[in-house]
Amino acid sequence: MAKRRFVSYLRVSTARQGTSGLGLQAQRAAVAEYLNGGDWTLVEEVLEVESGKRNDRPALAAALKLCRKHKATLVIAKLDRLARNVAFISNLMESGVEFIAVDMPQANRFVVHILAAVAEQEADAISKRTKAALAAAKARGTKLGGRRVSAKRFAEIQAVARQVRSERVAKQRAELFPIIRQIQASGCKSLRAIAAQLNTREIEAPRGGQWAAIQVQRVLN
Repeated sequence: MAKRRFVSYLRVSTARQGTSGLGLQAQRAAVAEYLNGGDWTLVEEVLEVESGKRNDRPALAAALKLCRKHKATLVIAKLDRLARNVAFISNLMESGVEFIAVDMPQANRFVVHILAAVAEQEADAISKRTKAALAAAKARGTKLGGRRVSAKRFAEIQAVARQVRSERVAKQRAELFPIIRQIQASGCKSLRAIAAQLNTREIEAPRGGQWAAIQVQRVLN
């Protein structure tokens, strides 16, 4: 039987992280642990350095090209938030390349497609609600233009921002729940142990930063 071939896709958010290796060792270790055992070969490791200002992913395109050339499976070290990136999912689905997500092994093509569709719909809904709230504020006589911001307008804008943040956090928690359940199933039972696993996988907490036991409890509740 021929060896299975894999191309690993790692990503960091800044060029500095890419240079320093921060987070990369954890991703490499996660890929190695997932592929442990069996007869396989790693064709190449591809690193994506995300700028946050660009929506294109040249390294992903290169990784998909390698997969097609070598008839390999793409191993994604960190899918997490990429599952909510419509452009990423579109490229992945249209490529026809088989893939594995180390941090979301349950994420087959159907699941990822649904996640992306939900993300797109939710982003559109949040945008519409934000515009509607600002339009309502304007209809009440709140001046939305100009360089000076009245206390009333500032409070209204803050309320809209809080609503958007709250909806975003709620959506993130809904997506994190099955990941936490998977970690529990692997043997991590305490809140602190689950938080440590989430940090090891470099999955951000709903409001950003590192996980703590209390944050895990909030998701589970």
